[in-house]
Amino acid sequence: MRFLLALAILALSPTLAFAHTGAGHAAGFFHGFEHPIGGLDHVLAMVAVGVFAYVLGGRALWLVPLSFVGMMVVGFALGLAQVDMPFVELGIALSSVVIGAAAAMGRPMPVALAMGMVGVFAVFHGHAHGAEMPANSSGLTYAAGFVAATALLHLSGLAATTGIAKGIGRYGKFAAQIAGGLFALGGAGLLAGWL
Repeated sequence: MRFLLALAILALSPTLAFAHTGAGHAAGFFHGFEHPIGGLDHVLAMVAVGVFAYVLGGRALWLVPLSFVGMMVVGFALGLAQVDMPFVELGIALSSVVIGAAAAMGRPMPVALAMGMVGVFAVFHGHAHGAEMPANSSGLTYAAGFVAATALLHLSGLAATTGIAKGIGRYGKFAAQIAGGLFALGGAGLLAGWL
């Protein structure tokens, strides 16, 4: 828990240096930070990545979330450059369905395949961030904001799943799989317009 608190403080600390939060770099950081946490579609997918990483375990604990963040930055560059990419919203909505379902199945998967899967969906999320960046924001500070928010969402999914699994004991992985299923259902609800 202390690690999560320290990470949150670290992620937010660059903005403390700016006296006027409505202008310049601080505004870019805040706009970037609020974009992933402002939409249920983004939140479901990004927390599901943490759950999925927990279910896979081992090196996937850090490689799967890092893959998502890295490919999201690639998608951001494409969106910023106004590269047309079809089905962005559908890709974002499907991300929590597919990632959650993969976690729910709980089957062993090569880490490279898991990284590739989340990376493909991350491009859609990043493209949306780039295409929707406010005109008065700095790309660098805006990107720092959404990267920090995304990392915290991944970490929250991973930490919550780890905590629940440890509390439950030997049924911990099964509980994580149920959580994955709930994220998949949430994504399906978004696709169907229920949420």
